[in-house]
Amino acid sequence: MSRFAQSRPEVRGLGMTSQRARDRLIERLHSEGIQDRRVLDTLRQLPRHLFIDEALASRAYEDTALPIGQGQTISQPYVVARMTEVLIEHALPRRVLEVGTGSGYQCAVLASMVEQVYTVERIDELLRNARRRFRKLGLGNIRSRHDDGRLGWPDEAPFDAIMVTAAGADLENTLLDQLAPGGVLVAPVGPPGRQALLRVRATEQGWQRETLAAVSFVPLLGGIA
Repeated sequence: MSRFAQSRPEVRGLGMTSQRARDRLIERLHSEGIQDRRVLDTLRQLPRHLFIDEALASRAYEDTALPIGQGQTISQPYVVARMTEVLIEHALPRRVLEVGTGSGYQCAVLASMVEQVYTVERIDELLRNARRRFRKLGLGNIRSRHDDGRLGWPDEAPFDAIMVTAAGADLENTLLDQLAPGGVLVAPVGPPGRQALLRVRATEQGWQRETLAAVSFVPLLGGIA
């Protein structure tokens, strides 16, 4: 049994939020191509229903994005799984920067797998809600900051990996500069309707860029709210 499921009843879930519902989601993700057992096991254990409004809890283990308020969404589980899988494919990073905390779900997935996660969110209300969820789940290896995510977290750089959970027009050089040598950045890039998921490696020869898949994300905005 996972460390999450050993906690309070609302964490364990019931009916449409039960472990059986999570198991069905994992079977679907595996059938759709997610192969990394570390990712699948983490998503199997993590209670996604705690990261959305209670009125939508019955849909928590559907493979779909859901609204979380402030014009933002919690990403589709397949997208969370795929982004995590490609981030850790060649090595498990020790220190990860996440740009766009949102509900906190992707951050919690990362924190369940790596030593330390630094997450930046521009919308104060979303960040406060995410922090409460992290505390409820006992995730003590997350540091969070209310700031413009496009700036990253330069005081804590460099990072072994960076994940961006909103789509900019192009990759932010400010974020690329915060990658450690050999580090990996995963981000959606492009305008609505023409976004692509990219993976960038910091190599001795420069930036090695891969286009992985078509995706759909909310826009990466500047400033704070």
